[in-house]
Amino acid sequence: METPARTAPRGRRIRGLDADQRRAQRRQQLLAAAFELFARDGYLNTSIEQICQTAYVGNKAFYELFDSKEDCYLELMNEISDRIEARVEEELLHSAPDETEEATVRRVLTVFAHELVVDPRVAVVAFRESAGISPRVEAQRRTNRRWAAGFIESFWRSKAQAGDVVDYRPMAVATVGGLFEIIADFLHQTDPPRSMDDLTRDLTLFLITVTNGIHLPAQAS
Repeated sequence: METPARTAPRGRRIRGLDADQRRAQRRQQLLAAAFELFARDGYLNTSIEQICQTAYVGNKAFYELFDSKEDCYLELMNEISDRIEARVEEELLHSAPDETEEATVRRVLTVFAHELVVDPRVAVVAFRESAGISPRVEAQRRTNRRWAAGFIESFWRSKAQAGDVVDYRPMAVATVGGLFEIIADFLHQTDPPRSMDDLTRDLTLFLITVTNGIHLPAQAS
């Protein structure tokens, strides 16, 4: 008679959570604590010990999840960028066939700006603190900007006339930088206070103006 295969034990449950669930919970606690501390005190002024104390998680558990403070920061960057990308791509699915180009741009940029501005800590952690940490962090920052540049490049290519051969990439990268500068200026300008409508209007005007300039030579010819 064949002995039935034995399944590996899942381990004991604590407060209703198994080992994998507890590990996931500790990870989220540490990321939430790191996010708060990086935004308030800065990356360089935050230690692993402070992150662990704020998260009520031991140092040993931190190193079971992350190799270093830099790895923890990169995880935060990835979570923020993944959320923004998902929200923008979801918003694009709601485009109506008769929607004007400006309305589409404004709607998508409203979602983009909302994700960065409603909680100011997001912009601080994802952009201000990323400068100069390490080559790995800089590479991730560039990857995130390349996604945004690729998004704009695809939009421009959809407007190109048949037969046009234009290298949109450099201008797309520069335009992304301009969009982020408008957002940074918005976050630092408090007198007089400005609204989200002001911000999305400025972002839309900038992108539409660049778009029209990019396609002007082809339209003129």
